[in-house]
This record gives sequence, structure tokens and C-alpha cells, in this order.
Amino acid sequence: MSFPSKAETTEDALLGGRLSFLQPRRGYRVAIDPVLLAAAVAAGPSESVLDAGMGSGAAALCLARRLPGCRVVGLERDERLLELAHANVAANGLGERVTVLAGDLLAPPASLRGTAFSHVMTNPPFHDAGAASPPATASGRAAHLASAELGTWIAACLARLRPQGRLTVVHRADKLDAILSALIGRAGAVIVFPLWPRAGTPARRVLVRASKGTRGPLRLAAGLALHDPSGHFTPAASAILRDAAPLPLDP
Repeated sequence: MSFPSKAETTEDALLGGRLSFLQPRRGYRVAIDPVLLAAAVAAGPSESVLDAGMGSGAAALCLARRLPGCRVVGLERDERLLELAHANVAANGLGERVTVLAGDLLAPPASLRGTAFSHVMTNPPFHDAGAASPPATASGRAAHLASAELGTWIAACLARLRPQGRLTVVHRADKLDAILSALIGRAGAVIVFPLWPRAGTPARRVLVRASKGTRGPLRLAAGLALHDPSGHFTPAASAILRDAAPLPLDP
């Protein structure tokens, strides 16, 4: 596999420099969503995690760096993002614990069909194809435009979980109804965790966690304010984004 050239990428840092990270100079650029997603996954040292639609590897790498015992499999179908994911895993010395697989979650490769994971985490594309102006680059289109309905994507994630395994999703707050509808009858003990841009403003993102095949009431957590009134990250957000702190979702 050919790795991206320096002219096509920038080398950035995640988790306060704990990770080096290559990403396209043009096209999909990692925001804070995958970092928050990884921080919300409480995987034990012997547990396996699937990153469904791993992109260039931000969530998978953040999780593996924060939790040295867990093993992560990342699944991605876009060839350009796959190249970057391979390069990022190698550059950070995490090849023994982070596996990058080429494939589509909706038609998974044979190596995944018989595997049940303890956790699945996912940062699905935020826009339905045809509902938004397509990004100019292929990586941007792969990252932002969904190839299937959100409910179909979530059902495919649940299919990769063992019984009582946990699904963790980060998505737009205005898609919460679709997420919850997709979980009905399939997963329970749901926690909805709003991500507030700042205190007193509407949430734009939510983290949602559910356990496959279980029952339990839905809980609305207090959530996290990301910025203070001056626009800087709050201490709690900074601890997650820069110091690799976990993000417990339980109220």
C-alpha cells in the first residue's frame, strides 16, 4: 500500500501530543468528535473494540493510547482514508493493538462476520446523501455523506456486538430521534449525553451509549460544556482533549 506524500497531508497532534496524526491537507479534517467518542468508551484490558467507519484513525488511536490493554479493529471503505489510517497506526507504534481493515460495515469482510466485539464505537457520516452539498474531495464525501440511513448503520453496528456488548455513538443532536428509534427492541440501558458548545446553549452533538439485548430505562446525563464564555475549552473538556482523560457517561 502506498502511503500519502507530505505534499498531500499535514502532520498534527492529538491528545496534547501523545499522538502524531497525518490527515489530508484538503478534504476531511478531524474535529473533536472522534476524540470525545474514544474517551467515552470504557473498555476493559481484555476487551475488543470495533471502530465502525474509522476514517483516518483518530478515535481508534485515541482509545488505544488511553487504554493500553484493549485491542481495536478499525473498519473503513475509503481507500484514501485507509492509507492514512495505516500510516497513523504505524507512526504511533500501535500496530500490535490496532488493526485496520478495508471493508463496508453494511457488507462486512469475512474476517468480521464471525467476530463479536465487546464494544462498537462509531462516528457515522453526518449528512444523508442528496441532503447536503457534497464536499469537493473524495475523503470529505466519504466522511460526511452517508451511504445508508442512520438506522441501518446502527443496526449493522449492533450486529457486530456480543450480547450485552456496548454501542457508543457520537452524532448530531437533531438526529437523536433516529438513533433512539434504531435502538428500540435491540438495545437498552440507553444513556444520552449532550455536548454543549457552552453552558446555556443548545447541544449540537450527543453521545449515546446502549447495551445490546438488555433492558433498562433511558437516562439523560448532565452532559459536558465544551467552551467557557471566552471561547476556550473548559477544564473538563481540556482534560479529555489534551490530557487523555476518560469521559464517563453515567450520570
